Amino acid sequence: MRTACTVPFLRLKSEYLTMQAEQLVQVVIAALEDMKAQDITTIDVRDKTSITDFMVIASGSSSRHVKSLADTVLEKVKAQGVKPIGSEGLDSGEWGLLDLGNVVVHVMQPATRQFYDLERLWQGAEQSRAQHADE
Repeated sequence: MRTACTVPFLRLKSEYLTMQAEQLVQVVIAALEDMKAQDITTIDVRDKTSITDFMVIASGSSSRHVKSLADTVLEKVKAQGVKPIGSEGLDSGEWGLLDLGNVVVHVMQPATRQFYDLERLWQGAEQSRAQHADE
């Protein structure tokens, strides 16, 4: 459970939240599916970080596809009244990050996704902690 914090980013983040995290994830997934995103993965990170609640990771087949996926997600969430906090990396089309507050969306080309391996990073940390707790 989150408590009040003096970090400006976290206070600012709450101003942008107009939709429950789970609902926002569904809007994001629907937008990605409509645009034929590949390998859509959702990771619940509420117990791992206070930065966001969910990460949605998807692949696009080309730089144009990655940009199109990101643009469509932004369009769909804005239509639901969500004000995105920011975006990064969309210029090259190799990868992109959309900060929607309680949901962060990563869209990448497959080679870039394999290189960063965010699924292993976020899910692996949980598995590693669980293994060490059992020892």
